Order: sequence, then structure tokens, then C-alpha cells
Amino acid sequence: MLATGLVAFGAGLMIAALVPAGRIVGELPGGTVRRHWQVLAVLIFFSLAAYVAYLVTAPGERTAVTELLVPAAFFLGGYFALLVTTVSLQTARDVRRMAALEAQSITDPLMGVYNRRHLDRRLEEEVDEARRYGLPLSALLLDLDHFKQVNDVHGHAVGDRVLHGLGELLLDAVRKSDIVTRYGGEEILVLAPHTPLEDACLLAERLRSAVESKPLVPPSNTKDGRSLRVTASIGVAALGPEVSDGPALLKAADEALYRAKDAGRNRVVPRRLVAAA
Repeated sequence: MLATGLVAFGAGLMIAALVPAGRIVGELPGGTVRRHWQVLAVLIFFSLAAYVAYLVTAPGERTAVTELLVPAAFFLGGYFALLVTTVSLQTARDVRRMAALEAQSITDPLMGVYNRRHLDRRLEEEVDEARRYGLPLSALLLDLDHFKQVNDVHGHAVGDRVLHGLGELLLDAVRKSDIVTRYGGEEILVLAPHTPLEDACLLAERLRSAVESKPLVPPSNTKDGRSLRVTASIGVAALGPEVSDGPALLKAADEALYRAKDAGRNRVVPRRLVAAA
């Protein structure tokens, strides 16, 4: 009875191992890892068939220690399969939870773009790479025009909806390689790697036009019953002879933004650099 009990218990462990294995397959995105787990689940199923076959075809009771080695191996195999699948499922969930927490720590909760903490790290990385390999790097500093009036007229709740809509709009409009960050208040910084000043200005104009043309708040959420549209001023700067590090790049973009506001707002102004002598 001992041998049969070991194999039967091992078969039960194999059946239990199919549950976390199936959950892992269901939670993983498509790809190589998911296919590997599908294969593993199939192998566990066929191993279970071997357990059943052994129970059906095995001869009578075994009592000698050497005769219990195979049943013990069946039992340990089932326990190992259950342990591996259970630990793997918990590990996958812990990793996903940690990734979610990391994303929350670097994301602005209102706008859905990166926060200043992430910008400080990425700016240094991108500047180092650009200087090391001689690659262009540009920064676009966007500020909503007269945003205070939105809050004063429609309330802060509507102002928050504008900022949220702006974040979604910008994320849809930029490239995957661009880094969109809430720089402060209603100011948004777009860091554009591998992008010279001229191309950055084209990107800025595309963003300015998108902000101007798309209502960010529907009529049902405004006091006057009309869709709420806003405009944006954008300053653009790039690494160059006069701008050799991250703080200088941000300052240059801020200076260009100031010029855009001073020139009448709702426009793109590049920060032209003077070549080194």
C-alpha cells in the first residue's frame, strides 16, 4: 500500500501543479516565455498519464526499500512540479507588482506622463549618450497659454481634466523614443533623443497644432456648455557649442519658451545657438 500511496499522492501533486501552470500561461503575454510554459504544462499532463499507467500496471505490494525507489521518485517528481509552478507563479506576480510600483514612482498621476524624478535620471543618461557618440539631442518645453484663466473660470476640476487630456494627447503624438515629462505645473518637457534642432521644431509645431485643434474638455463639463480648447507655447533647444549638459539644455529651452510667450504665445520658438569660435 505504501508504494501505491506514494504514486497516487504524487499524481495528486501533479494535478495540483497544473493549476498554477495554467494561471501562468493565462497571465503571460504572447511570446517565447508563454510558449515555454505551455510546453511545460503539456509535459506535466503527460507525466500525469505516466503516473496513472504505473498505478494500473504496477505489480503487487512492494515493501523492500529498493522496491520503493520508483514510487518515491514519482512522489518527489509531483512535489517538484508543484513547487516549481507555485513558486514561479508567485514570482511572476511579485515581479509584476514591483514593475507597477516602479511605474507609479516615476509617473505623474494626473497627466500620465513621467514625473520630474524620472526626468532627472533620463536627462543625464541621454546627455551622456549624445556627447559620447556625437548624437543630437533636443528638448521641447511646452506651456499652456493662460491656463490660470481655465481654473478661474471653470474650476480646478476642469483644469485637471485639461491636464489629463493634454498628457494623453502628447503621448499619442510623440515617438516612442521621446520622453514626455511633467516639468512643473502645466509645463511639459519633451526630451527628443537623436533629434537635431530643425526636426525638433517640426515636432514642436505638430504638438502645438494638435493642442490647438483638439478640445480637451467636452461641453458637458464646462460652465458655458462649450468645448474647451487651449493653446500652447513651445520653446525648443538642442545640445550644441553653448549647451553642453542637461541643466544648460533645460535653461536654453526655458529661454526659448519665454521668447515664445513674449512674442504673443501659441507659437514655437527655437533657441538659436551661436557656434563656438
